[in-house]
Amino acid sequence: MSTNLPQNHENQEIDIFQLSKSIGSFFDRVSFSIFKAIQFFIRNWIIVLVLVILGFGLGWYLDSNKKTFKNQIIVTPNFGSVDYLYTKIDLIQAKIASGDTVFLKNTIGISRPEALKKIEIKPLADVYKFIQDREQNLELIKIMAEVGDVKKILEDNVTSKNYTFHTINFVSNTETDEKDIEKPLLKYLNNSAYFAEVQKAEFENLQKQITQNDTIISQINTVLNGFSNTVKNTAKNDKLVYYNENTQLNDIIKTKQNLIIDQGKNRLKLISYDKTIKDINAALNINDTKFTNGIFKFVIPFIFIFIFVCISLFQGFYRKQLLKTQTR
Repeated sequence: MSTNLPQNHENQEIDIFQLSKSIGSFFDRVSFSIFKAIQFFIRNWIIVLVLVILGFGLGWYLDSNKKTFKNQIIVTPNFGSVDYLYTKIDLIQAKIASGDTVFLKNTIGISRPEALKKIEIKPLADVYKFIQDREQNLELIKIMAEVGDVKKILEDNVTSKNYTFHTINFVSNTETDEKDIEKPLLKYLNNSAYFAEVQKAEFENLQKQITQNDTIISQINTVLNGFSNTVKNTAKNDKLVYYNENTQLNDIIKTKQNLIIDQGKNRLKLISYDKTIKDINAALNINDTKFTNGIFKFVIPFIFIFIFVCISLFQGFYRKQLLKTQTR
């Protein structure tokens, strides 16, 4: 049994020697291939330089003629139409991704649907207005912050949808104006029979509320004017002390102040209540100058060089095979 040990040891040494020899030959082949590649480019440096210049020039031309424009529309969804708005934008993006230009042109009314490349909607984060509109929102954020990160909560899809303003972003490959995409898009988003009825009812209710509040404020003014006249015409006596201590009068004044604040908010609402999806502002044709838009002038030279190398390799292969057939 001990006589087999030296033989196994010798076999292991032979295996290690062969392995190291194989590794060494592999690196030799790699080094030789790199050397041949360097020789190839040195030998053909004029052709390579010409291809780089031509490719860069062609890429520059293509980059200058292939522009991308960002467009933004700030909207406010009324009457609880936030989910409806997000669903509609997702539907349009799905149609763009599938290349359904018929839907974009016939259903939405976009005259050049092929120009629209992408559309998305994001909330315009305004935490202060979110808290200001409803006091209970502050308490809600406090409770949610106890169990998680405040920033994540504010950016969460459920929370962010409750912000007042949202930004519709769409990308086009040509310059557009309002009638090309913006107006047809807003018309399509507001084309809902259900929300049209809701908008009409909410608008009428708000007008009635404003009229009723004006009447109440006028009645309160009459009461306050009557009290003021009574004070002026009455000599200073114990009755004056009674009026000053009358808590009902303080309640009336406080009610008037709250009504005036509500009237201010209602009149602002009245401006945006004429549409379900109210457009606030739009910024069109913002030239997108990201690096990816100017990539052709860097890619095309490499493509030209790659094609030249492939052709050279094919020629070398063909010559070798031709020489073999001639020597047979």
